[in-house]
Amino acid sequence: MKLLFKQRLFSWLDSYDIYYEDGSVAYTVQGQLSWGHCLKIFDPQGFEVGTVKEKVLTWMPKFEIYLGEQYIGSISKEFTVFKPRYNIDFNGWHIDGNWTEWDYTILGPMGDRLAVISKEIWNWTDTYIIDVMSPDDGLYALMFVLAIDAEKCSRD
Repeated sequence: MKLLFKQRLFSWLDSYDIYYEDGSVAYTVQGQLSWGHCLKIFDPQGFEVGTVKEKVLTWMPKFEIYLGEQYIGSISKEFTVFKPRYNIDFNGWHIDGNWTEWDYTILGPMGDRLAVISKEIWNWTDTYIIDVMSPDDGLYALMFVLAIDAEKCSRD
């Protein structure tokens, strides 16, 4: 299953539209006014399904992930020299990226590939393709991509 992740061009807070391959809306993401990034994820009917919330005052960037109101894990950037790496406190997952920080792979606990994320570079706004091996992991992969994008925006 593929998801197209597109940041909206004109918005005061982070906002994104997420589409399925057929062009139908999968999720909308609205940034909330807060200390650090706080991104609320809504299904097409407008029900909140998840939240990505930045922890402030940490050594390395860290984001907490919520499914509805329930905390399910976190993602934190690891200190590396050449290519980005993120540690996920969720089902033994971790993320490896290339040195340009445009392409990532989400790996399971046994090193199996769960999702591949690639950034499209010829767009006005941040646009990613999220290729998820199992549709059940789509929302989780989206939340981790949102956290990585927010971390990169904070750094830039």
